[in-house]
Amino acid sequence: MKTSIYIFLFTLIFFSCTKNTTPVVTPPVNNNPPPPVNTNSSLLYRAADLSFLPEIEQYGTTFSDSGTTKPALNIFKNNGCNLIRVRLWYNPATAHSSLAEVLTFCQKIKQLGMDIFLDFHYSDTWADPSKQYTPAAWSNLSFTDLQDSVFQYSKRVITLLQNQNTSPIIVQIGNEINSGILWNAGKLNNWTDPNLSNFTALLNKAIAGVKAADTNNSISIMLHYAGIDGAVGFFNLMQQQNVTYDMIGLSYYPWWHGFDLNVVQQTLNSLATTYSKKIFIAETAYPFTLTWNDNTNNSVGAANQLLTGYDATPNGQLAYLQKLKSMLNTVPNNLGVGFCYWEPDWVAFKGTAATDGSSWENLALFDFQNKALIGMQAYKN
Repeated sequence: MKTSIYIFLFTLIFFSCTKNTTPVVTPPVNNNPPPPVNTNSSLLYRAADLSFLPEIEQYGTTFSDSGTTKPALNIFKNNGCNLIRVRLWYNPATAHSSLAEVLTFCQKIKQLGMDIFLDFHYSDTWADPSKQYTPAAWSNLSFTDLQDSVFQYSKRVITLLQNQNTSPIIVQIGNEINSGILWNAGKLNNWTDPNLSNFTALLNKAIAGVKAADTNNSISIMLHYAGIDGAVGFFNLMQQQNVTYDMIGLSYYPWWHGFDLNVVQQTLNSLATTYSKKIFIAETAYPFTLTWNDNTNNSVGAANQLLTGYDATPNGQLAYLQKLKSMLNTVPNNLGVGFCYWEPDWVAFKGTAATDGSSWENLALFDFQNKALIGMQAYKN
């Protein structure tokens, strides 16, 4: 009996979470009327994380808007995006997200008149609440030397960006740092972890490095927390530890962080009134379809991952973003300042048969022919 149950559960999970062998290249027809553009929703920052774009363009991928092929950066610029988030890894296995690539990419961004939002991962690879790997080059350093390396590295990166006139206006100190940075030295297991002092010491050294290079005092420092649950407690710790920063950054994806938008709104309001910091949704996204365009498993592919009232359609995607903008605009004291769509360019750039392509193509702001979707209107003020 147990064997039969296990087989049934495995089959159910498998077919809920994986793709068919034949890719679907055309999203379903959307018969819902488009939501009205919220022309009264004015946010200071309308951002896109386009960290994959240099790699995507190397594959010869092209994008279009209103029937005209254009560089992706131009499409975002023309639609009202004014800030580009860029991921930086310390010594990655490939050139992507390396300092050299970031410096070149930032020049392209600045040439179009858009501002730069730099995301220090302080790792050779992805950093998030489940992993914060110390760069291999720093793995055997004493804690004193590790702090100095964080300071010097942070300072050097900002100096190099300044020297080419591409200084960021926002710098994120670590990526989704719920569980600390630079494990195990800066690992945070809970709010009472004795390692808290190490974690905040490393944060402070990173911030000091950025400030040492920021001769014009023009950079806002962001601390980035993944999700809604626990956010107030985390930033309470930062206040207790006297960490000096300017902006609260949150990741919010409904399927990972909760479907109750009232709770999201209450949390945004509480953070603003309690800590008097600018509030920024540093990562978000929403699907325009539940189908796929390559054979790489997608992060979202089931109806139970959607918000009630927000279909997986181009119009549903736009409606979600408009709602998020509206929520930020109701944060007290005008402290809701912006949002950043995570990787709206991450289309199936390796082809429809790729098993190592995009897990995000149905969450992009381009359809499966790489045409800009109506969701781009969310960037308009």
